Amino acid sequence: MNPALRDVWNRPSRFKIIYGGRDSSKSWDAAANAIRVAQSVKVRVLCTRMFQNKLAESVYNLLIVQIERFGLSDRFEILRDKITCTTTGSEFLFYGLARNIDEIKSLEGIDILWIEEAHALTSAMFGILEPTIRKEGSEIWIVFNPRLSNDFAYQHFVVSPPAGAVVRLINYTENPFISQTSLDTIIALKESDYDEYAHRYLGQPRSDSDKTIIKRSWLDAAVDAHIKLGIPIEGSTRIGYDIADDGKDLNAIACGKGILTDYVEEWKGGENELLKSCSRVYMRAEKMGAEIDYDSIGVGASAGAKFDELNTERRKSIKFYKFNAGGRVVNSDKEYMPGVLNQDHFENIKAQSWWIVADRLRMTYEAVVNGIKVNPSEIISISSDCDNLERLITELSTPYRDFSPAGKVKVESKKDLAKRDVKSPNMADAFIMRYAPRATQPQPAVFMTSRHRR
Repeated sequence: MNPALRDVWNRPSRFKIIYGGRDSSKSWDAAANAIRVAQSVKVRVLCTRMFQNKLAESVYNLLIVQIERFGLSDRFEILRDKITCTTTGSEFLFYGLARNIDEIKSLEGIDILWIEEAHALTSAMFGILEPTIRKEGSEIWIVFNPRLSNDFAYQHFVVSPPAGAVVRLINYTENPFISQTSLDTIIALKESDYDEYAHRYLGQPRSDSDKTIIKRSWLDAAVDAHIKLGIPIEGSTRIGYDIADDGKDLNAIACGKGILTDYVEEWKGGENELLKSCSRVYMRAEKMGAEIDYDSIGVGASAGAKFDELNTERRKSIKFYKFNAGGRVVNSDKEYMPGVLNQDHFENIKAQSWWIVADRLRMTYEAVVNGIKVNPSEIISISSDCDNLERLITELSTPYRDFSPAGKVKVESKKDLAKRDVKSPNMADAFIMRYAPRATQPQPAVFMTSRHRR
């Protein structure tokens, strides 16, 4: 076993999370520890991975090799579909998650759940698996090479791991058993393509997907971009307000002045609490001297009336603007790019707003990373002091570009996001509204005098 991982296996914890690059001995060490435990006490080990069409694709062979390496062949029986320890009664079971999740739900008495290649795990799948492993003292081992930074596995087990989890990054540099041939291959890649080397062998997740509207690398560059570029913060203060659609959805706001967003918040509003949430947003707008851009579709349709009522009650003139995601694009007859009008390129104002933000973030990346001179008013900066910063960046870099039947670009729908096991990007939608072009004039922002109210 790798001495570097000894502390992980010896520390009591329900979650043991080991991630990193290739040739780091993660899986071999998990197999070695599983054999060590199984021949010491009676345990039931469930070995899983997302796709497993045949036993050879599982950790079955890893376990066999480790049994032979430790000279324990006389203590284990290798069966066609499982491995058992003849001295303790321990057993190893092997399942593919994609095809056998319903069967796994009925399993009892599991002591260790080992999820191999967990990068492909989804939140829905894990929501079924976790409560299945309910035996007192049971453990869940998560082993994977990170793929994308916004994958569920990376976000749930590395960025925001479960309380008390043991999380360990390990790479080839800590593998005492690595061969010289492997080292030569790794060094060659490091010299020829450092980014690929960092992803493949240092366990660094890829930040960008070619399918997304906004690349994560652009957002990373936007963090404190105003400081990096020495740009003073000027302009109006705006709040983007995404209103919860139903009991499971969350309200979210993104706030800031000019190019800078420095406050992001999300909260759950109970049933029939829309007016309370609107009051909460209004009070923040009053405190900041901000204008409000709010989602006016569905339950949000009545928000404007509440803001107007608050203006009257408090004798204020806070401006508030409707954002109808499915509405017509702004400046429809102007060119988005040479020879292409806005109305011919974008399906609706939601798509137009997402692309405008994407263009500004790409410009920010060019300025921060490549030193390209840009118009300071056309970039975006996100404060590093923002609460929920990592979640905001993940939400913004998750939606895919899509196309309407007419060939116009649009944003991946919440329904399609749900099919990918992605929750509604409430903070991202609020952020987009904060920078969106306005299609309408502000709704009435004048208070009535007592004479008018008679």
